[in-house]
Amino acid sequence: MTPSSTTAIQRMREQIETVLLGQREVVYQVLAALLAGGHVLLEGKPGLGKTQLVLAMAKSFAGSFGRIQFTPDLMPSDVTGFRLFDMKSQTFQLRKGPVFTHLLLADEINRAPAKTQSALLEVMQERQVTIDGETLLLAPPFMTLATQNPVEHEGTYPLPEAQLDRFLMKILLDYPEAKAEREIVTRSAAEVPGESPVARVEAVATPEDLVRAQAETAAVKVVSEVVDYAVAIVQATRESRAVTLGAGTRGAIALVRIAKAIAVLHGRDFVIPDDIKGAALPVLRHRIQLAPEVAISGQDGDGILKALVESVPAPRS
Repeated sequence: MTPSSTTAIQRMREQIETVLLGQREVVYQVLAALLAGGHVLLEGKPGLGKTQLVLAMAKSFAGSFGRIQFTPDLMPSDVTGFRLFDMKSQTFQLRKGPVFTHLLLADEINRAPAKTQSALLEVMQERQVTIDGETLLLAPPFMTLATQNPVEHEGTYPLPEAQLDRFLMKILLDYPEAKAEREIVTRSAAEVPGESPVARVEAVATPEDLVRAQAETAAVKVVSEVVDYAVAIVQATRESRAVTLGAGTRGAIALVRIAKAIAVLHGRDFVIPDDIKGAALPVLRHRIQLAPEVAISGQDGDGILKALVESVPAPRS
């Protein structure tokens, strides 16, 4: 990766971390997904900074930003756009939806019904939108960051597997440590009402910087033994008795793509087995379903995945 691209990503990380305290690993994972050109599902309890993370990320680069607040009455055309007949010109005018942007925040995505959720399928997978038979391409880079609240289920619509699989990573936000939480409370209590810390974030990268960084990330070298390791981990999720639905081939592809991004963030132009291992949880946790008896016993998916990853022998360098 060129110094300019590396510097741009590092500066973005520094700017985001001035807003999101105590969540360094989360910021690291989101930037890895950005480098890999993928989309992220952010899940965490209310008040942990999911929305602030996305707003700070959007502010840290000089690209366009769109936001959709998902609600039960949201229509697919509210996401993608529509054509409206203009009486003055006697023609249909295109009104582009908020997806025509570089960075899209889909806030509380599970509050909209499946028909509206599916409006994001084409744009997330193919970077294009079809309106009234016309296909419109989105300008790169394009990334969707969707948030959802794991504790509220009333009035929500769980994302189907097809939609979940479009997300490269599912990142969990947990409570910060006591020291970081004290700093957050102290800062917030000193702010003028109505003032947002995101306003102080500076734009330190351009869309062109990110496109170049993504191209260089894709060019990171991966030897066949490391690819085999990623495939073996994915196959282990299908063979485990604790899992009724294992990860598909797209999961293995995502593992390698995120591993390349992790290598870049560590200043390397090649992937090592530890990069695959470090990507396993956020890449695979939303791609497996636990067996009912395992879920009832209180075991969680992350614990099962950790055991599966450890059971697969890593290649020796």
